[in-house]
Amino acid sequence: MRSEVVVKFGSGEEARVVPDAGPMSHDEARQWLDAEFVAHECEPLRASGKVLIVDKLLSIAQAVGPAQFQQAGWAQAFARAALGATGRERVTVDVAALQVS
Repeated sequence: MRSEVVVKFGSGEEARVVPDAGPMSHDEARQWLDAEFVAHECEPLRASGKVLIVDKLLSIAQAVGPAQFQQAGWAQAFARAALGATGRERVTVDVAALQVS
């Protein structure tokens, strides 16, 4: 099975990214997601302030929007981080539904 990350934005727009390299290590993925979360001034989704990996994926995708996924290098890094952080072969980030599966 080939790895793939799909990001759905709700208005019928979606980005599909098939990484050209393997996933990042779990630690590398967490560091990349942390840096992007801060760089895009994302806010915690939970009232407790705790930020889970899925929250970071959702918040970053929402903050950057579909246009950022047109930049191949960034989209590849996001996909590799998503796969590495979740340990899955396929990840769907549904921004509109606030779900990661």
